[in-house]
Amino acid sequence: MMERPSRISIKPMITPINVVLGIILAIGCVLTVLRFTGGLSVVTNLDDNNPWGIWIGFDLLCGVALAAGGYTTSSACYIFGLKRYHSAVRPAILTAFLGYALVVLALHYDVGRPWRLPFPIFWQQGTTSLLFEVGLCVFLYLTVLFVEFTPAAFEWLGFPKLREKIVKLTILLTILGVVLSTLHQSSLGALYTIVPSKLHPLWYSGYLPVYFFISSMFAGLSMVLFEGSLAHKYMHDKMDETHLRESEGIVLGFGKAASFIMAGYVAIKVIGLSVDNNWHYLFTGYGAWFLLELIGFVALPAFVYAIGVREKNIRLIQRTAVWTVLGIILNRFNISLIAFNWHLPSAERYFPGWMEIAVSLFIVAIGIVIYRFVTTHMPILYEHPDYRSDH
Repeated sequence: MMERPSRISIKPMITPINVVLGIILAIGCVLTVLRFTGGLSVVTNLDDNNPWGIWIGFDLLCGVALAAGGYTTSSACYIFGLKRYHSAVRPAILTAFLGYALVVLALHYDVGRPWRLPFPIFWQQGTTSLLFEVGLCVFLYLTVLFVEFTPAAFEWLGFPKLREKIVKLTILLTILGVVLSTLHQSSLGALYTIVPSKLHPLWYSGYLPVYFFISSMFAGLSMVLFEGSLAHKYMHDKMDETHLRESEGIVLGFGKAASFIMAGYVAIKVIGLSVDNNWHYLFTGYGAWFLLELIGFVALPAFVYAIGVREKNIRLIQRTAVWTVLGIILNRFNISLIAFNWHLPSAERYFPGWMEIAVSLFIVAIGIVIYRFVTTHMPILYEHPDYRSDH
């Protein structure tokens, strides 16, 4: 660590970003007190017809999908042997670990009795429930991500023997991560197969588990690209020569992979539309919205990704990653909020209150603060000088 002090600069604490984060955190703390003293009704617009709101649609469904960069990046590096992406693994694992940890934190706000969250896993036998499968896999995968993250923490703390033991488990942890991610990413989609009368036919399908899993792959890749572009812009001084040298290859490789997967996703969605024979719904208002999602936020970004890779246009690929991330958020919102209970009158439809939105922003702000702290102090964006030979 003696080689790193010059890279860690002390910046003024009062910056526009810090001020905004401070305001969000302060409001979030107040709303947290209101939520856990007054109950859900004080801070949400949820009711019996709409028991799941933005905390499920954004914090859970979007959070889990965008955290998929952990298993996609680690599997590319350690299972498929693409070592040129090694420098992206730790940032991706950190983003995934924070994403899943914040999902669990968000569930404490959404669940009426948050202290009972561990009950289905340890004390009950509800093994036939999809929620049990999702909960168990998220619990196990969060544990796997924590163990995968610990080598960086052990390097920072100076525990070489513990680090060595964990590193020996890399392949096993990666395989477990892929298996568990396959299960719970798809099961989140399967949750909505039990509501055929509530979810609009254009979004309801027996292939929802497949849609969720495939979309999580290009969502994770795009989130790694998005996070990487921000890191290069705001934490450039924390990166070593290896990360700077490999960054262009990572952007091109991930952009190419995302383009192929998104093209396949569009094809599978069209097949699902044909199997369910829902073509006539495309000529309705919801049909136009569905086409906007599928063409405007999947097909077009896939095409632009391909152009960016062909032209080696790094900036274009990074901007397309933001576009794709927004498309994933739109898709999860459509399924959980916009196209859900679509047959109800507008007065009975759910719309999140400002306090619900503020709590979601509060959770995102917590993630940003923790990410900045970890990347500033731990070897995430650079290789620890004592372990370069291991890579």
